[in-house]
Amino acid sequence: MSNPALDAAAVPLVVRSSRLDDPGDLLALLPPDDALAWVHGGDGIVGWGRAAEFRTSGAERFSEASEWWRELAAHAVVRDDVDVPGSGLVTFGSFTFSDDADGSILVVPEVVIGRRDGVAWITVIGHGIGSVPDLEASPASLPAEGTTFADGPVDSVTWQGLVAQAVSRIAAGELDKVVLARDLVATLAEPLDVRAPLTKLAGDYPSCWTFHVDGFFGSTPEMLVRLERGLVTSRVLAGTIRRTGDDGHDMALAGSLARSSKDLEEHEYAVRSVADALAPHCTSMNVPEAPFVLHLPNVMHLATDVTGVIKDEASALTLAASLHPSAAVGGTPTPEAVALIAELEQLDRGRYAGPVGWIGASGDGEWGIGLRSAQVEADGSQVRLFAGCGIVADSVPADELAESNAKLIPVRDALTPR
Repeated sequence: MSNPALDAAAVPLVVRSSRLDDPGDLLALLPPDDALAWVHGGDGIVGWGRAAEFRTSGAERFSEASEWWRELAAHAVVRDDVDVPGSGLVTFGSFTFSDDADGSILVVPEVVIGRRDGVAWITVIGHGIGSVPDLEASPASLPAEGTTFADGPVDSVTWQGLVAQAVSRIAAGELDKVVLARDLVATLAEPLDVRAPLTKLAGDYPSCWTFHVDGFFGSTPEMLVRLERGLVTSRVLAGTIRRTGDDGHDMALAGSLARSSKDLEEHEYAVRSVADALAPHCTSMNVPEAPFVLHLPNVMHLATDVTGVIKDEASALTLAASLHPSAAVGGTPTPEAVALIAELEQLDRGRYAGPVGWIGASGDGEWGIGLRSAQVEADGSQVRLFAGCGIVADSVPADELAESNAKLIPVRDALTPR
């Protein structure tokens, strides 16, 4: 068996980053094939092509990917005239939720276009000195007419029964919280051009991180971890209520969410799991005592931003591995919750609720949780949409189904022509 680290070091990559006039809409620059994206509020990085890639699976997938990336970065020849987070050598990545699933991947693109705080750049990556490509916006095709949606293997009635079973197990004292997910299958009239839903998601949810890596796409509101020049940040979301579209009513709902004992309990578990996972790597940690309400177009969440200062050599990917799965996507206690998910859920999550994002050669990077997301199936004519809900002792199955439907709205709308 080949050694991933030695393979990564065999042929060094040559990398050149240079400043660029503002390129406009980053997503509009993407070609239809091998597109990669991580954008937030119009800024971020997009890329295409594959200068290198690494696929892995199993319980050691994070450590194997980290080893491969360290070796690749250590042997790369890099000239970075920009020196901002996201310039220089970067790789996009996406990891499966469970140890048993295949599909975890790191992709180093051939071209990266980025923008941050008014500074734009282009990075060219290859095994020699490559030329800078011409950049032209190519409007993505619109979602095709005739898309249909159907429940996945577990229909909505059955799923409510699973929620009821989970509540019984919690009431029996087996655990405090478990996150149960369900999927929706979209059947398309023609193969999906992923640039279309990406563009709509980024436009409708600018405060979220819109992503695409190897057929897995979405717009997540949850930053699992960001490492930037020694500062660690993690945004925890747990506790959700659907918006009505009436501003006055929504403000009242936000107040009820902030006072809800069920949602505050769920949120406390999630914050505690993140703080405990980050503590060995950080000093000067700040964990706010109370959450704030994050307003998104379709839902509102209880949110807490946990911060700290890195004290060891951990990379952003190492931190993401130590945080996964948090209580926000697994449950509390985590081992019992993950075991119950495997027993009850009847769903292959794939990369749903796993880390997705990017890492640079320095180890800095951003990893979100793959929520509000979907997986494009091999031929492009079907897409699996995912949503999950945190189940605690007083969860009501019908309410959890309604919450899951609200969480499916972003990607569902992005696959449907207006």
